[in-house]
Amino acid sequence: MRPLHRETHLIERIGWLRAAVLGANDGIISTSSLLVGVATASTSTNEVIVAGVAGLVAGATAMAAGEYVSVSSQADTEAADLTKERRELVEQPDAELHELTNYVQRGLNLLLARQVAEAITAKDAFAAHARDELGLSAHVVARPIQAVYDLRLEISEAATKVADQRGDLLDDDA
Repeated sequence: MRPLHRETHLIERIGWLRAAVLGANDGIISTSSLLVGVATASTSTNEVIVAGVAGLVAGATAMAAGEYVSVSSQADTEAADLTKERRELVEQPDAELHELTNYVQRGLNLLLARQVAEAITAKDAFAAHARDELGLSAHVVARPIQAVYDLRLEISEAATKVADQRGDLLDDDA
């Protein structure tokens, strides 16, 4: 039998995509605003470039720190829920099994939903609850370091593009 094909879905990249969009947007707006203000007040190209680099560093650092704190909070909440789920599986296995009969809401009759719940519990009860009760899977779990890295890259790229464009405008004016 041939192995099943590997499907890739955009949802697998949604965490870094969100950070990338926010980072690019913030980098473009904050850096261009800073450069316009400095260029308006100064005729020196060097002052504009220094302000652009300072804005790039400050923006990337501030957004990365904010993203790290935000995504870390999400990761901590996920970890707390997973710990609670592990404890409940030990202390109340019947109640936890009953929670997985939520397949009735998806169109299965109660008997079949119970059989599905028993089968996925027998294979890996913790993974089944993480996925079906908490909505957590490998592609949606919070990853603070990845979010910060992606965000800093996007802010840096966006700010560099704005600074390059502003530098071109200054060169044209000279």
